[in-house]
Amino acid sequence: MAAALADAFLAGRWHPAFLERTGRRVLGSRPPWLPVAVAAVLRAYRNPPADRPRELAAFLAALPGAGGWPLVSRHRIRVRLAVPVRVVRMRWDTPRIDDLAALAGFLGFDADELDWYADRKELNRHARDERLRHYRYTWLGRRLIEAPKPRLRAVQRRLLDDVLGRLPVHPAAHGFVPGRGPHTFAAAHAGQPVVVRLDLAAFFSTITAGRVYGLLRTAGYPEPVAHTLTALVTTRTPAAVLRNAPDWRTAALLRHPHLPQGAPTSPALANLLAYRLDRRLSGLAARFDATYTRYADDLAFSGPLTGGVAGRLVAAATTVVAAEGFRVHPGKTRIRGRADRQLLTGLVVNDRPAVPRAEYDHLRAVLHDAARNGLAAADRDGRADFAAYLRGRVAWVAHAHPSRAAKLHRLLAAALS
Repeated sequence: MAAALADAFLAGRWHPAFLERTGRRVLGSRPPWLPVAVAAVLRAYRNPPADRPRELAAFLAALPGAGGWPLVSRHRIRVRLAVPVRVVRMRWDTPRIDDLAALAGFLGFDADELDWYADRKELNRHARDERLRHYRYTWLGRRLIEAPKPRLRAVQRRLLDDVLGRLPVHPAAHGFVPGRGPHTFAAAHAGQPVVVRLDLAAFFSTITAGRVYGLLRTAGYPEPVAHTLTALVTTRTPAAVLRNAPDWRTAALLRHPHLPQGAPTSPALANLLAYRLDRRLSGLAARFDATYTRYADDLAFSGPLTGGVAGRLVAAATTVVAAEGFRVHPGKTRIRGRADRQLLTGLVVNDRPAVPRAEYDHLRAVLHDAARNGLAAADRDGRADFAAYLRGRVAWVAHAHPSRAAKLHRLLAAALS
């Protein structure tokens, strides 16, 4: 009843006379509660919520009546008026997608293909034949990599480029953000008296489909579009895969719709959904006269956190993390002073961000070996493209370190000549 009235109310002008007239048309009569319901709707919604008919239906169903009964009582529906949803207001510069037909066109699908990849019937979760699944699953220790197959991956990349990539992330987020990276994350903490590092447990799988849906609704997408977009970027892990889960907590998270670790959209969504966490932790750091940055699931604080101050900061940050729906990994918290090696994302930050000396020396030895004995002999791990691997390692180790860069590039040229 409430859903039928909600659809009818959204079918025309947002005016009490029109709403009562369409209500009478749907019900075939004028029950005494109809004017009361119309008045309540107009008080709650100044403009028609054309992008959220389910919300309007829920509002109608929850209107209090006499004796504890809902105001909108059971009544026979004579006519059902259907009205397409549409965008009311886009909050950011993202594509306007009014309904599912527009979404299918945006992605280059027909309606059946959109339904298949959104997996509304959960065939991916229940299929025994791996060919019917949208993801490939690989356990790496305690982590599950859920890699989308090529067609779904292409869809997710489109959504990343044209939708998610246009939403703002917090300045403290450095992982998977254009123009930022491990070095910018670590540089904020270079030369500080104390560096504190915390790790978020099960970062991607902690983020539920409900939170993703809320983000997309905030962006302005109508309810059906937001639901379908959410289904395209989240997944529920099949029961057969969960049998190999390392513990019950991991299995419980993966059993519900979550961000898959391995999808191109997951890092961007995780950053967006950690916005409030980053804002609160930045404020917390300011209270301690400290600096805060985040790289994916690594949280870093630095500043004059001597004595018991660092411990109090860790306790307060742990509370904030829990309040925002995440969890600090208790065994990975590190507090390091100037006399210790302060390490963030593989970079020592006691002075300026740089890879540890041992890693630099090892790379020099490998390059010497390659220059003297050839690439094949130096490739002890049988890498598919050892030359590309060496170029990548040199770029990483030499970054923002001119003296190391000069030596390593000379050795690399000799190894590749």
